[in-house]
Amino acid sequence: MSPPRLHLPKLADDPRTSFPSTTTALAEPAGLLAWGGGLETERLLAAYRQGIFPWYSTGDPILWWSPSPRCVLFPKRVHVSRRTRRRFNKGEFRVAADTAFDAVIRACAEPRKDQPDTWITLEMQQAYSALHAAGYAHCVEVWRDSGLVGGIYGIALGRMFFGESMFSRESDTSKIALIALCQHLHAWDFGLLDCQVPNPHLMSMGAKRIDRQEFEARLHQLVVQPGLPGPWTSLLKVKQRW
Repeated sequence: MSPPRLHLPKLADDPRTSFPSTTTALAEPAGLLAWGGGLETERLLAAYRQGIFPWYSTGDPILWWSPSPRCVLFPKRVHVSRRTRRRFNKGEFRVAADTAFDAVIRACAEPRKDQPDTWITLEMQQAYSALHAAGYAHCVEVWRDSGLVGGIYGIALGRMFFGESMFSRESDTSKIALIALCQHLHAWDFGLLDCQVPNPHLMSMGAKRIDRQEFEARLHQLVVQPGLPGPWTSLLKVKQRW
């Protein structure tokens, strides 16, 4: 589906260009707001502060989204299944943060059985690596010995975390990464983890759907609070047992 045929606003090349109001996002495709522009750090930060994110396929223009309802996790309410709890408590895995950001985003970009193509293009990987270098993008990694077996990455602004993608190379390892992230977001008084759109995996872990009005009210309150800039490597101290 071609964005111009949908009469979407096109963003200018200047990364300081304002985004359209999120209330103008399309109902179908749900949440599509604008197209064009670039993935400069300045533009991406402005987008996330308004609850807008890029999502597009290779060969397409950059598409910007603001869906409603929004899928979110309240960090203190994340659900830990007995199976996942048992797997972690066996001591097979080590959890770390911000020690292998590029490896995590590359792993998230790998083809999957139900998703042979990836939206995490090389351009996207470079843009989020720049955000990581600037202290805004973070990852949580799950390791078995020296092998990276699971992880998640996203953006932190104020006391709000915007989850982008996660991966598993072993059963439950993306869940372990997400649960460890939520543990620490809760400890650091982060009020919300944005999951963007729902899926069964997230819903089974306690994710909820909230409407745009509630999401943006929480967003605007949280992103202006003091954040935790820089690498989280020294901050993350994961419990050895749950």
